[in-house]
Amino acid sequence: MISLSGVNKHFGDLHVLRDIELTVGRGEVVVVIGPSGSGKSTLCRAINRLEPVESGTIVIDGQPLPAEGRGLAKLRAEVGMVFQSFNLFAHRTVLQNVALAPVKVRGRPRDEAERRARALLERVGLADQADKYPAQLSGGQQQRVAIARALAMDPKALLFDEPTSALDPEMINEVLDVMRGLAREGMTMVVVTHEMGFARSAANRVVFMADGRIVEDRAPEDFFARPESERARDFLSKILKH
Repeated sequence: MISLSGVNKHFGDLHVLRDIELTVGRGEVVVVIGPSGSGKSTLCRAINRLEPVESGTIVIDGQPLPAEGRGLAKLRAEVGMVFQSFNLFAHRTVLQNVALAPVKVRGRPRDEAERRARALLERVGLADQADKYPAQLSGGQQQRVAIARALAMDPKALLFDEPTSALDPEMINEVLDVMRGLAREGMTMVVVTHEMGFARSAANRVVFMADGRIVEDRAPEDFFARPESERARDFLSKILKH
């Protein structure tokens, strides 16, 4: 479904993605973890060219990702993105936020888009919040709206860039529960997260990054029980003690 080959990216002198090779199969949930500054978010953003790369190829569902133009916009519409900071339109209601892109990008009739938006809000447990504005919702509710908005485009895959790191602890589970449901339903997902419980329970594979490289790419039970690299052992010893 998603394939990256020989992908490199610099920010100035900093080599943030180094010869990345990664494939994500249809229906797979791949969780990307690693220390801060390891390139996780850049990798996630590169998959749909929110972050341009200098070399390498990125293929989505058999189609090479164009560098720019209408072809890029079309392929990008197939890959939903959920950000750390929700990125909802403050001046639009929850319902309008979810229904907007299908109307503007897919050309769907507004009543059809709104019907689908209501069904998706019900799916994420927010049917009763449709007429509120984002500022009237908790962070966890806003992030669930953002997931519904991504789903409204009927994407072939979803990218999550640290979707819970801006949330209070008691709100994290309500977002992770929605994501676990999507995983069970077979949604192709790439998830950058610090939530190790989610990585253990929902991932098909854990990708561990350090210094811009993929150091390990393994089943979660193998990775957490027997990390192969010193870097991963060191990382896990620090986070699993707490």
